[in-house]
Amino acid sequence: MLLLLLFIGIPLLEITLFIQVGGAIGLGWTLAIVVLTAILGAWMVRSQGAQAMLNLRSSFSSLQDPTEPLAHGAMILFSGALLLTPGFFTDFVGFALLVPAVRSAVYRHLKSRVKIHAFQMGPEGAPSGTAHRHPQDRVIDGEFEEIDTQNPPQSGPSGWTKH
Repeated sequence: MLLLLLFIGIPLLEITLFIQVGGAIGLGWTLAIVVLTAILGAWMVRSQGAQAMLNLRSSFSSLQDPTEPLAHGAMILFSGALLLTPGFFTDFVGFALLVPAVRSAVYRHLKSRVKIHAFQMGPEGAPSGTAHRHPQDRVIDGEFEEIDTQNPPQSGPSGWTKH
């Protein structure tokens, strides 16, 4: 029911804002603002998205919990979709999600509402961030074929390359 209200309410809010702003500053300026916010938003999403990817790679390389960098990346992606959607309300929410403090507050709020039952990194049973090696970890499974060194296989050009 909430999604239905959002799908109806947000477009109605955007239409109302377009009418109000367009009546106050004119159609040309209203369209210019919408286009400029889309361009500025795309540039900001690109730069912050690159930083979010660096943070995610850093958390993976140091074997830290990647939940927060993933959440920040998802919020940046969502803000990009909002900023490319024409409208003043969606632009406001999109730009708000580009502010790191707002993203952190949203993350903390969502984290308080989600219950994680188990989280583990590394080999089963090993503490997070450590890698205990077992003898069976050194086994490499593969296939091989013995080649007779006296009579090497005839490998010439395939039939496809003959002219």
